[in-house]
Amino acid sequence: MILRYIYGGKLSLEEYDTSDIIKIMIAANELSLQELITHLQSFLIENKKNWMEQNFSLIYKTSFENDSFLELQNFCTELISNEPEKIFNSIDFISLSEKSLISLIQHDNFQMNVIQVWEHVLKWGIAQNPGLSSDPSSYSKDDFITLKNTLQRFVPFIKFFNLNHKEFLNKVYPYKKIIPKDLRENLIKHFIDQPNHKPESTIITKEIIGSKSIDSRIITFQHAELISKWIDSKFHEICDYQSHTISIIKVKDSNEILGGYNPIIWKSDSSVGATKDSFIFSFKNKENIEENILSRVESNGSNAIRNDPDFGPVFGGYEFILNENDSSGSVQDQVYYDKSIREIDDFSVEEFEVFQIMKD
Repeated sequence: MILRYIYGGKLSLEEYDTSDIIKIMIAANELSLQELITHLQSFLIENKKNWMEQNFSLIYKTSFENDSFLELQNFCTELISNEPEKIFNSIDFISLSEKSLISLIQHDNFQMNVIQVWEHVLKWGIAQNPGLSSDPSSYSKDDFITLKNTLQRFVPFIKFFNLNHKEFLNKVYPYKKIIPKDLRENLIKHFIDQPNHKPESTIITKEIIGSKSIDSRIITFQHAELISKWIDSKFHEICDYQSHTISIIKVKDSNEILGGYNPIIWKSDSSVGATKDSFIFSFKNKENIEENILSRVESNGSNAIRNDPDFGPVFGGYEFILNENDSSGSVQDQVYYDKSIREIDDFSVEEFEVFQIMKD
């Protein structure tokens, strides 16, 4: 077909199956026949839209393997943004690669009900292990371990805290053994106490390092990129990616952002956490990342973190704290950190997010 095009300048695509046209497009790309590549993409979008929606995995994988297929990339992006349910209902959904599916649910414009995302991620995970039943009540310990290993990279990107009580109880709790213990316990506490829960306070586990998007209502990717640069690069070689968290707070009735980085695990045992790598920070105006204050822990870091069960994150000797019970916080005189990140005062919290640093 390509030789016929090169020597005769003619195309007769109607006689080819759609999968063959895709193969021809890939071959045309290898031969740098840009005019033919453009024509084939246009033909597919105009005449084979339904087929491509039903075979989204193939189209997505093909289009993003090479920058020459920009029209198909745009097709995929628009489908992700406007009709994501078609992707999850496509014939080859379960053949999406792990990387592709994670990229899909992380996409900036991806909009889909959390419980639907969870159900389809489960469907995908079960399909990767043909011996697994769709009924978790029949699972053995090994079955849960198998599914947990398959879905472990997806769990941080599912916004479980945005579910309602019934969704969590019926759709997530039966699979509780595949969720990391700390997250599982926090979810159970959250939904037991849901009548008293303040919806403006959100805890999100999200990848910051290596992502060009960030799921936050407070900070942008530019903020996240700057915060990540404040973290010693040596950390990426030695951390276990399970405890390193950044707490982000938006001060009520202002554009001010406050936060702190804790590379060690949080506890609720009234203990003091020692680390030389924690820091606290502020952005006076979220619209201008240049107006920032970075305050690192001083000396040996023996009082960097305080694990007070009556508060949220506490840095130093209550020098920067969040009180989750009444959505307030305060900044006190700095003793264990090198400078104050704002004026000494109490403040009201409009929103609260927690992110986990993960290696790319």
